[in-house]
Amino acid sequence: MVTRPVQTAADSGSATDLAEGRYRALVAHLRAQAPLVVAFSGGVDSAFLLAAAVDATPGQVRAILGVSPSLSAESHAMARAVAAQIGVALEEVSTPEMESAAYVANAGDRCFHCKNTLYSVMGTLARAAEGERMLDGTNADDLGDHRPGRRAAALHGVKSPLAELGWSKEEIRAQSRRLGLPTWDRPASPCLSSRIPVGIPVTVEALRAIEALESGLKQLGFPVVRARHHGGTARVEVPLGDLERLEGLRGKVEQLARDSGYDGVALDPEGYRVGGAGRVAPAEGQRRKKE
Repeated sequence: MVTRPVQTAADSGSATDLAEGRYRALVAHLRAQAPLVVAFSGGVDSAFLLAAAVDATPGQVRAILGVSPSLSAESHAMARAVAAQIGVALEEVSTPEMESAAYVANAGDRCFHCKNTLYSVMGTLARAAEGERMLDGTNADDLGDHRPGRRAAALHGVKSPLAELGWSKEEIRAQSRRLGLPTWDRPASPCLSSRIPVGIPVTVEALRAIEALESGLKQLGFPVVRARHHGGTARVEVPLGDLERLEGLRGKVEQLARDSGYDGVALDPEGYRVGGAGRVAPAEGQRRKKE
């Protein structure tokens, strides 16, 4: 287990006491709901929730990871490593969302169909295990966003204790650091399908192209990057502070895009931001076509 409080230089006595009190309240809340099954992705929120659940009810917690083409190899490996560090045997289940025409159509409710598939599988497993409580890592900040997946959670009776107890992303990161979790400073890592704008179908080919381009860009030294998929063109987003360096590597970026299966690539001058897939495709003049 990794749940050992770690004092940091930024902690003051009162702030630490408050944080630890909130954590104890979370653990008590989870203990009252055992046995538990956690929808686990290896990200910041689900890793923190899983660690707290293990603290609450050792031996009465399962972690389930949905595996499909929208899960990157990097995220898959991270989920396995984090679960092992927390001390939980990760159960990997294949989720068939790509068989759903509504998911593939990507008409604006893709996340509902994805989560509906995952929670259906989890629900079957939970019933087989005599009434485990299903949990997800939704936090309080998430409640202000448009998240169709929340509708699926309600449909399947999935609870969100971090949101229920008012845990913000900032608090989760801070407490994760105290607990020694390696995810405390991990960048957001939503599924690969989130790079595809509404109205463009989700295909395995598109997901593999996105993953290949982002993996190549990370190897160039851009840990936070999004390859937004616009058919034959990729629109690359990095934080504003990295834009100048990205521009200086334009030739390598263009080659990476071609190697990943794209005809062209556009470097977004507005930089990375959450929800950036909703922006329009780059203008024709911005595209770099294959020679």
